[in-house]
Amino acid sequence: MGGRDGRAAGLFAIVRTGLRKRQTARHRPTTQIPWLAPVLLRTLGPMTGTDEAPDQPPRRPLVAILTGAGISTDSGIPDYRGPNGLWRRDPEAEKLVTYDAYMSDPEIRRRSWRMRQESPAFRARPNAGHEAVARLERSGTPVRVITQNVDGLHQLAGVPARKVLELHGTVRAVVCTRCHARSSMEEALARVTAGEPDPACLVCGGILKSATVMFGERLDPQVLGTALGVAKAAEVFLAVGSTLQVQPAASLAGVAADHGARLIIVNAEPTPYDARADEVIREPIGTALPKLLEGLAAGI
Repeated sequence: MGGRDGRAAGLFAIVRTGLRKRQTARHRPTTQIPWLAPVLLRTLGPMTGTDEAPDQPPRRPLVAILTGAGISTDSGIPDYRGPNGLWRRDPEAEKLVTYDAYMSDPEIRRRSWRMRQESPAFRARPNAGHEAVARLERSGTPVRVITQNVDGLHQLAGVPARKVLELHGTVRAVVCTRCHARSSMEEALARVTAGEPDPACLVCGGILKSATVMFGERLDPQVLGTALGVAKAAEVFLAVGSTLQVQPAASLAGVAADHGARLIIVNAEPTPYDARADEVIREPIGTALPKLLEGLAAGI
């Protein structure tokens, strides 16, 4: 399909046929997310931060957008597993975000705080991809963003916080591992700059960590349960800048397809879900996503 008009027409067809696909999807086997079933029994009800419950389709099709590290690389934030990704450049860096190592080794914590001081996330600004998502939301299209990123750039671009599900938490806050008091990362980094290499909780003296999900920690079950509800309710599900390899987040693409959503993948490299997608786009996100979402808004 070539050209802007052709893509818009194709997206219009995707939306128009979504309901028919949803009706047949109930007969398909469902994608399973390990360990989550008992959690969902407790958390799945009306979707937190949404206007529509999963069993009550919105008047306009719900668009769910799952974003991974690839959407933020144009903002100067490196991905993790790409050719120039953090884990490839410095395999030891993974220890800095591994919960057991962080909790047991003061030197790991000190290195982690230095890494946070140097993090490009605090200097980064939203790029064309983030802004395109925000424009789609402002257009009146029911949009829910499910992000694997911790940079907060969707909110900075203008997507209301209640419409963003941060599966892996946020680097813009810190939390005490003992009393769970929460405060801003800016305040914690100011203490590091002032001479505290490993600042402790001001409430109880416990160990502070970024409010992100480290290796060895589970995702917040309520956030994940809400994301699953969004995936089940979506008419269109976009996976943008994600390798779709990290579970359980990657399984959301399969869940959405199982429940009849039209699956669109925008990523530089192949993903395990490409064969299930209705459309796979290999163009750079900064140019492809604005065109894609403009066409999608026009077709709804």
